[in-house]
Amino acid sequence: MKAWKFKLKSSPKEISEKLESELKSIGGFVFHMNLEKNKSVTFKVRKRILYAWYIAFQNWTVVKGKLLKNDTENRTNVEITFNQHFFIKLIIFTHIILVLGFLIAIISGINVNSTEYILGGTLLALGVVLCIAVQRKFEKDIQKYKSLITDIFEI
Repeated sequence: MKAWKFKLKSSPKEISEKLESELKSIGGFVFHMNLEKNKSVTFKVRKRILYAWYIAFQNWTVVKGKLLKNDTENRTNVEITFNQHFFIKLIIFTHIILVLGFLIAIISGINVNSTEYILGGTLLALGVVLCIAVQRKFEKDIQKYKSLITDIFEI
């Protein structure tokens, strides 16, 4: 989870309306907004999934934000966090458990042959590549969302 904080010179309602209108005009995003009691606004943005296989390629990052009114000035504190989608975390944890199972089987000596060593090594190498690829994609998605938000708010 990565956090990003900045201040804007508008009210939370104006900011949320501008964000919602801009994201709907761009298309391809799911935008949920909640108005809370203390004049703060929370929102959640992610890419829309049109087909089931898109989850593996596009919907890796979920953006959650909170707009808090600053009473001393006519400013709004914006807090945005970037999280990886639950399914991506599930894929990584499943892979880790699978690799640990193979390593335990190899170490304990249950039916050890060269095929298990090759399969275990291949899964371990794929896991390392998967973790690196997921981190790079996550960082790239964060930069894309940051540039989109800065273009919308003209920071």
